[in-house]
Amino acid sequence: MPPRRRKATEQAALPGMPTMADLRDTLWKAADKLRGSMDAAQYKDFVLGLVFLKYVSDAFEERREAIREEVLKDGIPESRLDMFLDDKDEYVGHGVFWVPEEARWSHLAAHAKSEGIGELIDRAMDAIMKSNQSLAGVLPKIFNRDNVDQRRLGELVDLIGDARFTGHGDRPARDVLGEVYEYFLEKFARAEGKRGGEFYTPASVVKLLVEMLEPYAGRVYDPCCGSGGMFVQAEKFVIAHRGIQHKDDIAVYGQESNERTWRLAKMNLAIHGISGNLGPRWADTFREDKHPDLKADFVLANPPFNMSDWSRTVDDPRWRYGTPPANNANFAWLQHIISKLAERGTAGVVLANGSMSSKQSGEGEIRAAIVEADLVSCMVALPPQLFRTTQIPACLWFFAKDKSPQGVKRLADRRGEVLFIDARNMGTMVDRTERVLTAEDITRIADTYHAWRGTASARAKNLKYEDVPGFCYSATLEEIRQHDHVLTPGRYVGTPEPENEDDEPIADKIARLTKELYDAFEESARLEKVVREQLERIDV
Repeated sequence: MPPRRRKATEQAALPGMPTMADLRDTLWKAADKLRGSMDAAQYKDFVLGLVFLKYVSDAFEERREAIREEVLKDGIPESRLDMFLDDKDEYVGHGVFWVPEEARWSHLAAHAKSEGIGELIDRAMDAIMKSNQSLAGVLPKIFNRDNVDQRRLGELVDLIGDARFTGHGDRPARDVLGEVYEYFLEKFARAEGKRGGEFYTPASVVKLLVEMLEPYAGRVYDPCCGSGGMFVQAEKFVIAHRGIQHKDDIAVYGQESNERTWRLAKMNLAIHGISGNLGPRWADTFREDKHPDLKADFVLANPPFNMSDWSRTVDDPRWRYGTPPANNANFAWLQHIISKLAERGTAGVVLANGSMSSKQSGEGEIRAAIVEADLVSCMVALPPQLFRTTQIPACLWFFAKDKSPQGVKRLADRRGEVLFIDARNMGTMVDRTERVLTAEDITRIADTYHAWRGTASARAKNLKYEDVPGFCYSATLEEIRQHDHVLTPGRYVGTPEPENEDDEPIADKIARLTKELYDAFEESARLEKVVREQLERIDV
């Protein structure tokens, strides 16, 4: 029997208990332990694999402790306790993975210093996958390879164990390690540079998409899901607005073409307790759609920008608005997403700015056809430097299959209109190269969209939509036609009204400015004199 774990309340009372920031920093140092012998892409798989292993073991022990308390509370003799503790259904029925004894963290930590730690971890991964069908083929078995320094690996196991990456206070292991997992995905995306963009979308952009679409319930789909960040944020949205008891109100469907990224996504969903359908294996969305019959209520996506090498079939039924060019998949992604929308489905898509105005290779005609079908609900121009992995400026496309009031939803009738939002001047630089949208920025953009659409959330906040020069404008299809179906928000929102800089009386202002001007003249004269004196000293 594994040693009894401390109760969360006991652990929280320990002096020196690490904060969440401490936990993250400690684990990032753990990544450095292996960085010396591996590149960023490799050590990501190692560290995130171990974090996941720690999570399933901790969640298992938490459930085991709960079973123990429940059984004893019911007056059942302690001699019969093992029967309940070893009942797999008691774990699976509560959304906890069954962890065989040889895969439990306590067993691995006890052998961290042994030469065979890599083999033990590989066996642990294998045992968990065999015991839990949903994880079959997902976990990495890479720890016993020739290029893995077993001593460093043992130190990494020690470090993760010593840092007490378990639930504490009122936070279960799922919350703690789920947050750590997300944090690490971001850190690894930065470390990998451009390639990191393949599996990670900046958190503030994901949050903006989710806040605007408000996926309270229904099917949520991402055709290029990366590490699954859209799904995690959608679940957080539901929990924040309706409580954790409604977390299963959304059903998650996704697809990812990269094998390693698909594995990361599967682990990311598992660690957050999300039972999504990402297909039985990784696959190219254009070549092999894993959800051919899906009609989604919400689509959230950040497809690769301007992808020139993609699987194109000219007679694909998804190209309802025109066959996308072979050298750019932007309008292939948009049309694939539109084809997946349910009768009243909505979508938010991150795409390169060129998609709003390009007229090359038939893209202008496809964009015009989509606009004339009245599918575009909103366009948002994003500020620069939100994406550390690319300097390509980006925008957000929002689609709505039904822009009518929709009966009891009492939405505003926006048929024949498109909302344009210019957010290029928003955001805050967090360092020399990276900008983020603040919570206030996200709220302002989302509130503007909700007020325009007349959603229940807007009514609850008593929001009324009105055009704001330089920021937002509701344009008719006729106005968009006059702009040749170019969707760049800057063309529609105009320029901001000049602000009343101050209330200084005009006479006082003239006097102040006059004094400043005379002061400038005097300084100019002084500098002229100095320059003349210096020139006279030059012996030519």
